[in-house]
Amino acid sequence: MGLQVLANVSLAGERHQHEIWQQLFPKEFLALARVQSRETCDPLCMVIFACCDGSPELFEKLCGDGGITIMKEIVRTTAAVGFGEDWVKLLLSRICLEGPYFSSLFSNLGFATSENVEDTEFREDLFSSDQAFFLRIISDILNERLREITVPRDFALCVFGIFKKSVGALNCVTRGQSGLPTGTSMIDVLGYSLTILRDVCAQKTLRGFQEDLGDAVDVLLSHGLIELILCLLRDLEPPAIIRKAIKQGEGQDGTNSGSSKPCPYKGFRRDIVAVIGNCTYQRKPVQDEIRQRDGILLLLQQCGLDEDNPFLKEWGIWCVRNLLEGNEDNKRVVTELELQGSVDAPEIAGLGFRVEVNPETGRPKLVNVS
Repeated sequence: MGLQVLANVSLAGERHQHEIWQQLFPKEFLALARVQSRETCDPLCMVIFACCDGSPELFEKLCGDGGITIMKEIVRTTAAVGFGEDWVKLLLSRICLEGPYFSSLFSNLGFATSENVEDTEFREDLFSSDQAFFLRIISDILNERLREITVPRDFALCVFGIFKKSVGALNCVTRGQSGLPTGTSMIDVLGYSLTILRDVCAQKTLRGFQEDLGDAVDVLLSHGLIELILCLLRDLEPPAIIRKAIKQGEGQDGTNSGSSKPCPYKGFRRDIVAVIGNCTYQRKPVQDEIRQRDGILLLLQQCGLDEDNPFLKEWGIWCVRNLLEGNEDNKRVVTELELQGSVDAPEIAGLGFRVEVNPETGRPKLVNVS
């Protein structure tokens, strides 16, 4: 109750905010941040936000050596008890998305051995549960404010560095049984860094090319985003419906996908395709790069239903639409594709049909076998 009164006082003007800051920063703020109570944390975030709002100098102090521990403890408390109001989101948005302190706070939330987010060496204990929660809440904030926030390039590059670090988890995971959050720090860091990249790449899609949105996406592209994402997609096992068809035809053609990697959570493939789809929107260099890396057929294969990846079909169609728009070379590649054969999917066979290929036209057709 005392903090709530103080929060109301903090809204009364600059003189009150200055006095509160002088009395409570940093020791008392830190002590309050360590109280694991939603009823305490919500008004504390309100007080800190009100004091710092409009003052880059105070935000700098809050995220400097003398204050970063306060924000670390606020994130840890929020991870443990949740939040009832959006003050923590407003605070983190101002610090991490509108300010330059994302990397510093992420590092401080990690283990002592994982401070350098640019180090791409993989270890199983690379990320903490606090870092996974932090990325989750940053992903939520960005998704909610996508039309308002212009993402800084340094933020985008830092998230990309985290993502590159976390992809090592794909070498030692089994197929995910749930969507995000999974409860496994490494997988959640992988997933939420990917969804952040998805939304960073969607800004010009939502807000158009007329606004000055900085060059965050261009920087990501210049650092090999498309090459990495295509490699990850190519290494994944096929979508569920294709896996069933391949399993049915294994005895005929010897196909073996044993070296493929499973999706670590439900929706991973969809999120990869979404990143590519957003990147290709009215970007001819990206369209051309995907063709040059033999990615067109790979992306066409993502346009089907997949029980492990909700809305994969919709994202796949969006991706292919952007891939072909205004690009005659890419359209030519698609028109020159020929169907070499078919494997009847169980869903089709269950309806009493089989797929046959017309040897003259190369087109498939359904044949009633009942």
